[in-house]
Amino acid sequence: MTGAPGDPGTPHPPELAGQTVVVLGGSAGIGLETARQVRAGGGQVVLTGRNPERLQRAAHALHPLSTAAFDAADTDRLQQFFQELPGPVDHVMVTAGSPSYRPLSDMDLEAARSEFGQRVATTLGVAVHSRDKVRAGGTLLFMGGTGGRRPGVGMTVMAALTAALPALIANLALELAPIRVNLIAAGFVDTPLSAELLGDQLEARREELRATLPIRRVVGPSDVAALAVHLMCNGALTGGTYDIDGGQQLLSH
Repeated sequence: MTGAPGDPGTPHPPELAGQTVVVLGGSAGIGLETARQVRAGGGQVVLTGRNPERLQRAAHALHPLSTAAFDAADTDRLQQFFQELPGPVDHVMVTAGSPSYRPLSDMDLEAARSEFGQRVATTLGVAVHSRDKVRAGGTLLFMGGTGGRRPGVGMTVMAALTAALPALIANLALELAPIRVNLIAAGFVDTPLSAELLGDQLEARREELRATLPIRRVVGPSDVAALAVHLMCNGALTGGTYDIDGGQQLLSH
């Protein structure tokens, strides 16, 4: 028998044996890799994603307890999803969403309002609708970034979100206690989303990072997933923002 989430008596390994992790955005990239590591650690997963076909492929590989295809930004559907979960879960990880880079010269104010508001609303929606489903000592784990900490053209909306999310997470950790709430702030991660955003510039960006990052390699989904699993298992961690960027912030440019 395993202990409750965060119980220091929980045996290792497998760290997540007998626990259930919901991954919103679990059909690709960081979410999919986190789900893989949860399964390897003895846990069960519930996967969601916007793309039904991609979600089906993930389910074929991971054999989750269940899947649901929907957009996590749809707060009504998000509420329905948590209401329909058949029982309590131990952890919820949210990787859904993508960054937005818009210089003021191309700024669509309604789009900017939507992008900022949606991200905050999704975070709050997960907190509100999952709180009766997550066991005490379990985790709500969100994804953010580090890029917006450095001012730059096109970074206005991202910088505002980068500043807002840690404050939001810290407050949620107090309001939802003893459920733990944490934020992963990632730099560049070599995912399908990065490939989509960079297009034919992807390989050049990889080579630049291999040459300049202190770790001399590119951060991958498995690196971020390993941090996510640690945050789920370490019951002393809540209200924090945890950077993972290979030392990218240490560089002068």
